[in-house]
Amino acid sequence: MEQHKHNHSVSENNEKKTLTVIIFTIIMMCIEIAYGYITHSMALLADGYHMGTHALALGLTYIAYILTRKFANSDIFLNGPEKIGTLAGYTSSIFLGLTGVWIIIEALERFINPLQINFNDAILVAIIGLVVNAACILIMEGKNSHKHEHHDDHNEDYNYKAAYYHILADALTSLLAIIALLIGKYFHIIFLDSIVGILGGILILNWTINLLKGTTKILLDIKD
Repeated sequence: MEQHKHNHSVSENNEKKTLTVIIFTIIMMCIEIAYGYITHSMALLADGYHMGTHALALGLTYIAYILTRKFANSDIFLNGPEKIGTLAGYTSSIFLGLTGVWIIIEALERFINPLQINFNDAILVAIIGLVVNAACILIMEGKNSHKHEHHDDHNEDYNYKAAYYHILADALTSLLAIIALLIGKYFHIIFLDSIVGILGGILILNWTINLLKGTTKILLDIKD
């Protein structure tokens, strides 16, 4: 009973954090898209719409928390509604994997057919994205955010963990982009932008595989 109360408290805390991050993400997405149209900046528009995909994944996380709470005392589930969050984490992991694949494809395409980069606009977008994502990571981080005291796949909040990795992936791509763009601007090594994109995409796919393994184990009731 004490463990159940602890898990419920952690989930409620994670739900509040997720809602805060969703609000941050949507506000930033609207600002970037609006400013992108005003300044005709494709970099700002692209990043704005990209943040929209993360807002969608975070929204899925939040809905899962609401459904889990709604059916907490329902008897329609054989083992309780906890797997709703795991299923949401699994689905969100797929979105994360698609993001990684999209980044790699885009990076390969730009490596083969280099585009003219507006460095000032692109660096501005990347810095804004990094600042917003850093703030979201600080909100989502904290004791017992997505891990419990006893490390166990079946006790881990994969719903929250998948959402956390979406924000982390966005922050990573922004950081790598800033480094690559600064080198490209001042040292004219343009292809580095594509290389760091590919490396970032591979890392995101690695996170995706780990999340899918953990959530699949719970959904299929595989023994540790």
